[in-house]
Amino acid sequence: MSDVPTNPSPAEQAASEPAPDSPLYIYAITGSDHPLRLDGLRTVGGIGGSLSAVVRGGLAAVVSPAPPELRPKRRDLTAHQELQERLMADGAVLPMRFGMLAPDSATVGRALEEKSEEYTRRLAELHGTTEFNLKAARAQDDLLREVLSESEEARRLNQLTRDGNGTHEDRVALGELLARQVDARQRLMAEQVVQQLSSLARARVEGAPAKDDFLNVSFLVARAQAHEFTEAGQRLARDFGEGYDFRLRGPLPPYSFAA
Repeated sequence: MSDVPTNPSPAEQAASEPAPDSPLYIYAITGSDHPLRLDGLRTVGGIGGSLSAVVRGGLAAVVSPAPPELRPKRRDLTAHQELQERLMADGAVLPMRFGMLAPDSATVGRALEEKSEEYTRRLAELHGTTEFNLKAARAQDDLLREVLSESEEARRLNQLTRDGNGTHEDRVALGELLARQVDARQRLMAEQVVQQLSSLARARVEGAPAKDDFLNVSFLVARAQAHEFTEAGQRLARDFGEGYDFRLRGPLPPYSFAA
């Protein structure tokens, strides 16, 4: 199959096909009617000028030559995201995460053909959307004080331990009780946060919190509601008050919803 159809779409007009046997770095999948304004953008591992598109039917994959050594350097991470943001400004995009490679354009073309229906459906679902990621933590000392103030058994065991009168079993019991209480309270806080923001989102994906976080969740939000969602996140952080650390990132390419 030829890489260039008889009647060129905007994708072909905006970017020529890559060399057929060269390994490729893949940025995103779009519709073949996407304008693909790729001028002036840097590539991962390069300085620009070598972005192109592999087109099959109604789909296009934006690619560049694969760098000989691919590492998540700040410069390359920035180039990856800037290109996706440019694409998002002009239409629906399935953004690939940093580091997606293919051995050649034929492999990319086959993937577009074999998954044409799936990719087309996803593009329709992500049209006009963006992603926000929210991570939240609560100061552990603050949380432990709350547990001790509300649990008589925790206070009793804690006092025994501090006085030096507690047994090994008392210390173990205190540790287990605190762990259960902290986990239960963190789960409740996460549910409350997600519930308050979900009404402004089309979908959400919850990830595993890291370190001291009790929440790591991504929301798919209509671009028209991005400002409203940002304000809601900021208002939520103010309502929870001191002792909480809310970190809202976005708008972002909808990585969490592309797969």
